[in-house]
Amino acid sequence: MPDRDTLLKYIREGGETDKAALAKAFGLKGEERRALRHMLQTLQEDGALAKRGRRGFAEVGALPEVGVVDVIERDTDGELLVRLTKGEDAPLVVLAAPRNGDTGPAPGLGDRLLVRFVKLESGDHEARLIKSLGAGGQRILGVIRKSHREVRVEPVDRRSKDTLLLTDPQANELRDGDLVLAQASTAETRYGPKRGKLLEVIGREDEPRSASLLAIYAHGIPTGFSPAAEAEAEAAQPPTLAGREDLRAVPFITIDPADARDHDDAVYAEPDDDVKNPGGWIVWVAIADVAAYVRPNSALDEIAREKANSVYFPDRVEPMLPEVLSNGLCSLREGENRACMAVRMVFGADGRKRSHKFIRGLMRSAAKLSYEQAQAAADGTPNDKTGPIAKTIIAPLYAAYAVLKKGRDARSPLHIESSERRIIIDRQGEVASIAPRASLEAHKLIEEMMIQANVSAAETLEAKKVPLIYRIHDTPSAEKVQALADFLQTLDIAWSKGEAPRTDRFNKLLDETRGTEHADIVNEVVLRTQMQAIYSTENIGHFGLNLAKYAHFTSPIRRYADLIVHRGLITALGLGADGLSDRDIQKMKDTAESITFAERRAMAAERDATDRYVAAFLADRVGAEFGGRITGVTRFGLFVRLDETGADGLVPVSKLGGEYFVHDDKSHALVGERSGARWPLGMTVTVKLVEATPITGGLLFGMVSEPLAADPTAPRPRLGMRARGDHRPGGPTGFRGPKRGPQGRPKNIRTGKKGGPRR
Repeated sequence: MPDRDTLLKYIREGGETDKAALAKAFGLKGEERRALRHMLQTLQEDGALAKRGRRGFAEVGALPEVGVVDVIERDTDGELLVRLTKGEDAPLVVLAAPRNGDTGPAPGLGDRLLVRFVKLESGDHEARLIKSLGAGGQRILGVIRKSHREVRVEPVDRRSKDTLLLTDPQANELRDGDLVLAQASTAETRYGPKRGKLLEVIGREDEPRSASLLAIYAHGIPTGFSPAAEAEAEAAQPPTLAGREDLRAVPFITIDPADARDHDDAVYAEPDDDVKNPGGWIVWVAIADVAAYVRPNSALDEIAREKANSVYFPDRVEPMLPEVLSNGLCSLREGENRACMAVRMVFGADGRKRSHKFIRGLMRSAAKLSYEQAQAAADGTPNDKTGPIAKTIIAPLYAAYAVLKKGRDARSPLHIESSERRIIIDRQGEVASIAPRASLEAHKLIEEMMIQANVSAAETLEAKKVPLIYRIHDTPSAEKVQALADFLQTLDIAWSKGEAPRTDRFNKLLDETRGTEHADIVNEVVLRTQMQAIYSTENIGHFGLNLAKYAHFTSPIRRYADLIVHRGLITALGLGADGLSDRDIQKMKDTAESITFAERRAMAAERDATDRYVAAFLADRVGAEFGGRITGVTRFGLFVRLDETGADGLVPVSKLGGEYFVHDDKSHALVGERSGARWPLGMTVTVKLVEATPITGGLLFGMVSEPLAADPTAPRPRLGMRARGDHRPGGPTGFRGPKRGPQGRPKNIRTGKKGGPRR
């Protein structure tokens, strides 16, 4: 066991960590782990440690390597001071002056920034700007609710409960239901809601396309392009053969979703006629040469770096590049000359790559196909479009994929099945239907060919010792694997708690449960066990794909990471003067961190927009019953995913019956304290839609099904984190619930004051 000082020193030097990692670092088992837990609790109570996330710990006042901060104030020297947005115990840190090469407006009070914390020789820290994230937490996106006396802003964020009272004169001109952006006053108010002023009217809550608009504003997605960037895009010229290899004789084809507007990858395959490679195949992947149009330090480069990726909503796209490039000169359109970066890869009959070569060329797509068209042709039912190329182009692609699949199967990447749904929007902007996305062999064919092209890019840049941004995916943490093992035990599925996580072991579990009643939930829990992939200049490999080297190369129209890799290849292979700039190299670590953040931001915005569209789609079906499955268990209720639409909603614990429920985190279940009845993760249930709120994307369900009977072999649930069921007067407990004040907030029963005692 480490003593108090040793433990604090380890956390101080290693940064944020959790109990499982600490126990592993010090080799603690059994009773020693319990002692460690007690020591951590004592350090928290003494104010030496603070919680970080759900289970992590950090020394009070400690700073992460990278964090999101708000600009709080200026010191007496006029320097800006920042503080972590999620760290009330975190210290104020001086924001370093802009470095040479930094562009854009200088940060100011109230701004939110992504920064790197650097420890100086003096022992103090300074924050170095990576990226400005816009205004800080005082901006509120909401919907106007008017009364005869007041104009209030009701937040559209489900997690926010505070309304804002608008006091500026122009607020009276607003209409009930207007969507607005407002600024909260910094002056404290002792009573009533916060005061604020109107910043911008962005739309109406009853407009069909407001869902994506809300997501864009709520998450600060950069929109539009500067006049300079638009001018550069408009001035772009069609490509010529100058400095390029002529690949127009290679009959590339694009295979994309039917509604795709930009096409940044094309493929072609042919048998290898080399006698030394019997049964081998040559696979070509051609990618749009965006680097030829988006030059380092240009206005287009600045906006692409800021956006970092395109953001896709059911009704619109917020592109990384102007449409004249993304849907025009950079899109590999059928029958048109296009600049490309192509890779020619040679595979053996066993599916292993033997060699590859990158070429900067000029290509012309022979056909533009959808996944469905390509698959139908491969299955023997071509149409007028695919008939002429079914045997000469499509069949060889599938034959090559059959060989590549051998290598993929030997590598054994994770085989987690996606439950993604596709939202179809009609011409009026309303949701016409929600359906599962098809998973065709055509999807897997393109995916594997893109993966191999990405691997080739990483291998080339490493071999040439050119800096690059990797796509990395860490191994699941010991704590996550332990949680998986605990859950599988409740299903009577064996998992050795001591074994290291491997993709083939996860795949074995998925294969054994596929087709059983537990298939969906095991797939879901295995997915949750994985870490999130990120961009980094330091390579640790890609666990999910089971690859040692991996870098994104195949989508430069919509991802800035790929553009940086393209520039690296141009530099490494001497393919032009538009490769990596000095600034690209100097800021590569910052760029990796910034585009990782932007990817998370885009995912959150896309998810929020989808939730709002789904809530709007279901709003006229309140009272209907739906089949679903419990996908999340918390002490305050159950999250249920509907079979029909894939929509997620909450069944509050108050709708589960008249007793206390204990959250058993090991078995992922709510357990009745009196009866032992159980609501476990993965249980199929029937729920009734009680409420659908399109403005927030929230769905509220009532439970129709009955819980599972008590497990006689399971121990009685421990008292502690209890969740109250529906306690009607005269019900099983006789408890009427807390008294409430005029605005519905619980009162402290002893003092009669709102809010109750602080815990």
